[in-house]
Amino acid sequence: MDIATQMTIFACVVDEGGFSAAARALDLTPSAVSKQVSRLEDRLGVRLLNRTTRHISLTDEGRAFYERAARIVSEIEEAEESIAAQQGHVRGTLRVASTVVFAKHHVLPLLPEFLKRYPQLEVSLEVTDRAVDLVEEGVDVAIRFTEQLSDRSLVARRLAVNRRVICAAPSYLQTHGTPRTPKELSTHNCLRLYTISSFNDWEFEGPGGTAIVHVSGNFETNSADALYHAALAGLGVARLSTYVIGPDLKSGRLVRLLPEYVHEKASILAVYPHRRHLSPKVRAFIDFLVEKFSPVPPWEID
Repeated sequence: MDIATQMTIFACVVDEGGFSAAARALDLTPSAVSKQVSRLEDRLGVRLLNRTTRHISLTDEGRAFYERAARIVSEIEEAEESIAAQQGHVRGTLRVASTVVFAKHHVLPLLPEFLKRYPQLEVSLEVTDRAVDLVEEGVDVAIRFTEQLSDRSLVARRLAVNRRVICAAPSYLQTHGTPRTPKELSTHNCLRLYTISSFNDWEFEGPGGTAIVHVSGNFETNSADALYHAALAGLGVARLSTYVIGPDLKSGRLVRLLPEYVHEKASILAVYPHRRHLSPKVRAFIDFLVEKFSPVPPWEID
């Protein structure tokens, strides 16, 4: 077997965490996978993996070789996808990460149309609000917001403005009253996100200039989805994106506060690792999102 195939098998063993899992992914037998890795080690004259009955681990040589092998395998996959794209085919597995609320409200509802358009493509979606290392975790594209983008090696394409407004449930306002100015928020129970400290600095721009209110309250969470449901439950005042609360504002389940103040400095972004050649599957997905969300996203259309 040629070395490129052996490198692909070796990289799959590392990625999948074992011979059996790699065999399932490659549609081979575990013994065939093990044999090819052993032949690769013989060819290189070094041991790449330490093996026990239950676990595998990379040797120092194996770790160095894997880093290069994984890049080469990725280049091969991209070359194959590029040729397939020229023939009108976008295929393979697209690994996507998205924040919880945006995935629930706007990514998942669009996937049937996207996959119908590209029937040879598979999507692996991780729904999470945690920071994702795209390169380390093998994510092709992530949907993130301006405040979450700290790695300057990543490429970002704006999908839409992330308009945020201040809101609360009628039940909260009936008990605690309605704030009329940003300054009055200091006397209200404001809901906070503890994973991004700057999120709790609410910026207001008005005729008198810019003011920043550092909000406080008795509830904080690591999830914007939990923040949304806490606001619906009447727990306090929240600053939430219009892409999630638009229907709630129309139905009256949430009431918009301080309507003259809208935060529009953040964007919804499609983020991907910098590569010389953008994978056709990534390009297809990003172009699809831009088509659906630009120039005016559907949640901003009255």
